[in-house]
Amino acid sequence: MNEFITSLKDYTSLDTPHPLEVVGAMFLSFVLNLFIATLYRNTYKGTRYTQDFVHTLIIIGTITTILIMVVRGNAGVAFGMFAAFSMIRFRRNLGQARDLGFVFFAMAAGMVVGARLYTESLICVPLVAGLIYVLSRTDAFAPRRATHLLTMRMTSDMDFEDRLNPIWADCVDRADLTSVRSAQAGMMTELRYGLQLKDGVKVSDLIERLQLACGNNRIVLTPTGSELDV
Repeated sequence: MNEFITSLKDYTSLDTPHPLEVVGAMFLSFVLNLFIATLYRNTYKGTRYTQDFVHTLIIIGTITTILIMVVRGNAGVAFGMFAAFSMIRFRRNLGQARDLGFVFFAMAAGMVVGARLYTESLICVPLVAGLIYVLSRTDAFAPRRATHLLTMRMTSDMDFEDRLNPIWADCVDRADLTSVRSAQAGMMTELRYGLQLKDGVKVSDLIERLQLACGNNRIVLTPTGSELDV
C-alpha cells in the first residue's frame, strides 16, 4: 500500500491528473468506501438493512472522487456539473438518520481522495470509522429509560383521561399526549402518546391494562427508534 501511495504522489506535482493517477485514485476510493460499507453493515441496528443502500454508498464515494478530480481548478466544468446535479432528486427515504451520516462519510472520503490527499485519506477514514465503531459497540447516548410511542383508540363516549391517568401513575414516569383525532366517522378517538416507562414495568403488563381501559380496541406500542410504522 505504501508503494501504491508513493506512486500516486509522483503525479501530484502535475496540474492535470495523469490517467494512471486517476485510475489509482478511483481504486483507492473504492477500497476506502468498501471499508465504510463494511462498517455500516457491522454497526447497523434496525430492520431496513438493504444491499442496495450499501452499494449506493460505494458508488457515491467512488464517483465523488472522479468528479473532484475533473473539476479541480476548472470553474466552468464545476459550474456545469453543479447545474446538472441540482436537477437530480433522490426518491429513496432513508431508514435511519445515521444513514445520512454514512452518505456524507462516503462523499467525504471520495472528496479527500479526489483532492489528491492520499495519505490524509488513509489516516482520516480509519480514524473516523474507529470512532463510529466505538460509539456503536458501547451503545453511547442510549436513553436511560425505555421509551415508547403509543397509538390507541377508544370509543368517543369514553373519558380517556380518567381511564388512563391511573395507568400512567402506576406504570410510566412520563406520558406526553402528542395528538388526538377522530376516527371511523367520529365513532372512535385515536390518541398518541410518548411514554417513558418506570423501571421494572413489563410491556405485557402495560398493554394488558391499556386493553382493559380502551375496551380491547386497537393498540400499537412502538419502542422509540424502531422502524416499524405506527
